[in-house]
Amino acid sequence: MKRVLGGIAALGIAALALTGCAANTGGGGDDDLITVGFAQTGSESGWRSANTESLKAALSEENGFELIFNAADNKQEAQIAAVRSFINQGVDAIVIAPITVDGWDDVLKEAKDAGIPVILEDRTVSASDDLYATWVGLDFKQEGKTAGEWVADNFGAEPTNLVILEGTTGSSAALDRATGFAEAIDGTSINVLDSQTGDFTRDGGKKVMEGFLQKYGSEIQVLFAHNDDMGLGALDAIKAAGLTPGEDIKIVTIDAVKDGMQALADGEFNYIVECNPLLGDQVADLVKKVLAGESVDKAYIVPDGAFTQEDAIELLPTRPY
Repeated sequence: MKRVLGGIAALGIAALALTGCAANTGGGGDDDLITVGFAQTGSESGWRSANTESLKAALSEENGFELIFNAADNKQEAQIAAVRSFINQGVDAIVIAPITVDGWDDVLKEAKDAGIPVILEDRTVSASDDLYATWVGLDFKQEGKTAGEWVADNFGAEPTNLVILEGTTGSSAALDRATGFAEAIDGTSINVLDSQTGDFTRDGGKKVMEGFLQKYGSEIQVLFAHNDDMGLGALDAIKAAGLTPGEDIKIVTIDAVKDGMQALADGEFNYIVECNPLLGDQVADLVKKVLAGESVDKAYIVPDGAFTQEDAIELLPTRPY
């Protein structure tokens, strides 16, 4: 079993070249359009909404595509059923943002047997890499490492209590961010009091943080949230407990969507690592290349940044997501 991890390749956006529209080979509809089935995770966060809009804009009729879209509400069985539906409809290509790493072998083999190429976006899978054409996304492990390095640099010299809001259990984003963060704080004086999943949702982050505060109270000095939305939910819990986010509890998150960047500009977050959701153009280019029989790499990694309060204040007015 081979797993595509964020750090396997130092490949950037520049590796993607624009190509012409391939001829339609099935799927019904306008013969001049490429029919693509896109199996999205759901709509759990601001990042996910921006990612969906990016894919919809890139896979539009104006760009030569007929898009069949499905959002699975973060239920893997529903996402796999959507992929099987795309196969039965005879689409030209399938794009998947896999909810979890495991459980994809059978349906990916079905797509391969049907002659339908699969492009993974955002998250990765543990299935053999000969079952999909390529993957484009972010280096989740590096995102976690960058967040951990900021915590280590700012708090690692003194005993510091930290709690973690994890992403969806079994997702490559949550697994890799946790690994990168743990590596970065290893050997420091950071003490992880607790780590639980908030499922990448604002409501989940609030509920888990409420539990952390009830259990540990003012012992908590730093919060690491695997995404902005969970961090934003945690803000409500922290304020309700009579504490000041950004001061009593320092907060580092990942994503850099507008709501998160606003919290950073306001001083309620202290540091954000970027996770760029605008993958649509890269995905569309890869679909065309694969269908045209052109050679593609197995992994394309989109570079990320990281932001302080000063950065957020400067960037917010022109932030595209």
